[in-house]
Amino acid sequence: MLGTKFCALTNFAPIKRLSTHMDLNKAQIIGHITRDPETRTTPQGQTVCSFGVATNFIWTDASGQRQEKVEFHNVVAWRKLAEICGQYLKKGSKVYIEGRLQTRTWDDQNGIKRNRTEIIAENMIFLDKKVAEPPITKPSTEEFSQPEPPTPPQEEINVEDIPF
Repeated sequence: MLGTKFCALTNFAPIKRLSTHMDLNKAQIIGHITRDPETRTTPQGQTVCSFGVATNFIWTDASGQRQEKVEFHNVVAWRKLAEICGQYLKKGSKVYIEGRLQTRTWDDQNGIKRNRTEIIAENMIFLDKKVAEPPITKPSTEEFSQPEPPTPPQEEINVEDIPF
């Protein structure tokens, strides 16, 4: 059975192999925003938003003691998603992020090679009970002082009055 794999979840029924070159780069995290998002525009005019997300892993060790490990993730959103993240997310917000991992490499001022692995966000879901709303500016009272134009009285249309 060349080109066939077996899967324990399907009672060892054969599953056709899709491709020997199939890869997956997917990241899914649920956590809290660690710093207010930073939104900027590239020289090409694309919006980009960067922020951090902390995730917690909690377990009980062999002695019964509760343990906790925090992981910090760098997240980058582009285009419309970047605008939404910059407008609505804030430090402490709970969020679901789905995306792909990408590592950037650069040389710092001292010529030392640096790496940074980031999640390039493709989807984001607010998990707070209430999403922060952008500030609403109240119109001045002058805008309300103008009366609305009167609505003409509704007359019944007579078919004989139609000119065509």
